[in-house]
Amino acid sequence: MNLVQRRSLLYQMVRRDFEQRYIGSAVGWLWGLIHPVVMLASWVFVFHLCMKIELPRGSVTESYPLYLLAGSLPWFLFNETVLRSSTSLVDNANLITKTVFPSELIPLSVFFSSLINHLFTLTVLVTAVVFWQKHWSWNLALLPLYILLTGMIAVGLGWVIAAVQVYLRDTAQAVAVFLQLWFWVTPIFVFEKDYPAKLQFLLDYNPMAFLVKAYRDAVLSSKSPDLEETVILIGWAAASFVIGGLCFRHLKRGFADVL
Repeated sequence: MNLVQRRSLLYQMVRRDFEQRYIGSAVGWLWGLIHPVVMLASWVFVFHLCMKIELPRGSVTESYPLYLLAGSLPWFLFNETVLRSSTSLVDNANLITKTVFPSELIPLSVFFSSLINHLFTLTVLVTAVVFWQKHWSWNLALLPLYILLTGMIAVGLGWVIAAVQVYLRDTAQAVAVFLQLWFWVTPIFVFEKDYPAKLQFLLDYNPMAFLVKAYRDAVLSSKSPDLEETVILIGWAAASFVIGGLCFRHLKRGFADVL
């Protein structure tokens, strides 16, 4: 299958996946926007209104909801891609066993399908920042880069997890638990200054910590991105994508037999 055919197939898979998620729904794709907004409102109610948590001085914004949404958006995209990729090969076993099919496209299509909802929510966030905070910056031009890096990390992990799930069916459950832990050690709710010194490695070796900060800086501030952090983030993304691809290529040889 040549590159043009792969692109066409990927497009059809993304379209099919996105449409099937909302088939028969009266609201349709708007559910992809409603879910994160309702979750954000719940977080603001619990942490900001009830627990009286305020943003520290020097934050990129004074708005707690916008700060929280900007930090959680890359996590939503990453989390959905990895979780849905974990069972994607098993769910599409008929394609892998009955046809000559490039199975590596399945987790990739999951990312692009998830990206559609991500872009809807991101548009709402940027619009709110422009009209509510009266803020606009050329840093917004960096968002495609951060989306690409998020996708490379998520797809790389998704390839590994999806491939292992074919052989060990407990993998997806274990990953769901691990992602819950990963979420709470990422500085979305917890401010970076509040991390104990002995737990600083949770920031230094956490690519999602860099992405959360990058998203917030791009949407909510005008300061230039940190070059060192950007290079580190690119390194994480490249390593995840390459290693994930190599692992998938090695493990896919037995997919047809196991599935």
